[in-house]
Amino acid sequence: MNSKNKTIAANNACLLVIDVQLDFCPGGALAVEQGDLVVHPINQLIKRAENSVLTQDWHPKDHSSFASSHAEKQPFSVIEMPYGKQTLWPDHCIQNSVGAEFHPELNSQAAQTIIRKGFRSEIDSYSAFFENDGRTVTGLDGWLRAKNIQTLYLAGLATDYCVAYSALDAARLDFDVHVVLPACRAIDLDGSLAHQLEAMQQSGITLLEKIPE
Repeated sequence: MNSKNKTIAANNACLLVIDVQLDFCPGGALAVEQGDLVVHPINQLIKRAENSVLTQDWHPKDHSSFASSHAEKQPFSVIEMPYGKQTLWPDHCIQNSVGAEFHPELNSQAAQTIIRKGFRSEIDSYSAFFENDGRTVTGLDGWLRAKNIQTLYLAGLATDYCVAYSALDAARLDFDVHVVLPACRAIDLDGSLAHQLEAMQQSGITLLEKIPE
């Protein structure tokens, strides 16, 4: 690919805005520290992007990833599920709730499509591409292929969970992947941020320290 065409404004590039929802912002059920500070830089990116997609956590109220769905389990504990280890979370982003809504200042109307994930009660979904079994698809890959997208820019919440899982899956699917760190914020649970930054670098993902042109 011609390096001159590797910009967010290129026809074959797409911005993925990950889970900028009220429950992940200050005051929300699973608030990411300073999560609301991603909104302004993401709006800048949306203005520059030729293509943009938003993802939205969209859980039923009895979702299996909620600690409240497991007797005597506390939020942030870990259990074994049929698809592997699962962190248990506070109830969040419940379908049609206020907490599941996008941040009101996010320019969500500019998105070409919205990918909802985590709506199957028996399985969680961090990645924008696959649920946590690594097999059940969200439909995003097919949408991107149909538009001949080759380069992805990721921003949103949280760096070390849904952003990183989406970026790593995108790299495995042979996209050219860039994570815009100033437009992300992390949970950083037990060193998860450092671990995922290293994993992304090892996978050939570009970690951008400033907002791209």
